[in-house]
Amino acid sequence: MTVHFIGAGPGAPDLLTLRGRDIISSCQVCLYAGSLVPAEILALCPTDARIVNTAPLDLDQIMAEIGKAYAAGQDVARLHSGDLSVWSAMGEQMRRLKAMGIPVSVTPGVPAFAAAAAALGTELTLPGLAQSVVLTRTSGRASAMPEGETLTNFAATGATLAIHLSIQNLERVVTELTPAYGTDCPVAVVYRASWPDQVILRGQLSTIAVQVTGDIQRTALILVGPALAGEGFDESCLYAVDYDRRYRPQSSDSPWASWTEETEANA
Repeated sequence: MTVHFIGAGPGAPDLLTLRGRDIISSCQVCLYAGSLVPAEILALCPTDARIVNTAPLDLDQIMAEIGKAYAAGQDVARLHSGDLSVWSAMGEQMRRLKAMGIPVSVTPGVPAFAAAAAALGTELTLPGLAQSVVLTRTSGRASAMPEGETLTNFAATGATLAIHLSIQNLERVVTELTPAYGTDCPVAVVYRASWPDQVILRGQLSTIAVQVTGDIQRTALILVGPALAGEGFDESCLYAVDYDRRYRPQSSDSPWASWTEETEANA
């Protein structure tokens, strides 16, 4: 028996990984995170599977459901939205499962920030503008932010910020970021990225707050940074004619001229 943690992706059912699909279809029990996982993904479960919405359950109750499956020798598909590496609460569940001696596996999913960037049709790291993406959030009831992880500190880097779980604090976000980025810094709010009711709002730090209505709550991601403008950036050297790289050496004198896949394998 194994508990399979699966990132179900940002919303669109066809953004589920093939591995995730195959595991879901083989598990007799499925625990899923409420309305954040679409019905089309739940339809992949075996027809006789026990499907449990964990939204109204506390951690003890979730563990009890898994314990019941463990006693029956049934594999569990534990579905979380997006990717499991950030804000999934997987860590606390895995800690309990380890103490219970229950095996686990982890299958990654498409993260919300990637789906939002795709919806915007933009690259978040453009040469000369930004080469880092900071995934962060503001303090909430579920989790407080560590002392050094402030928007002010992150803004000082000039990186592209992907601010999750914070749409309710948008005015505060604008206030804390404006001194570093300036009032004309590009901002995008992507609500329910990849879902049929997806909404995209583009603006600047000085205008975005008035564009966001009360209908946009919870599953909205705030993206901030110069790269969102998609202009004024340099071309990378990656595809430049004179760029000497490992798999395209420019001459016989190149340090990569004799480098082969076999060389790399034996390095």
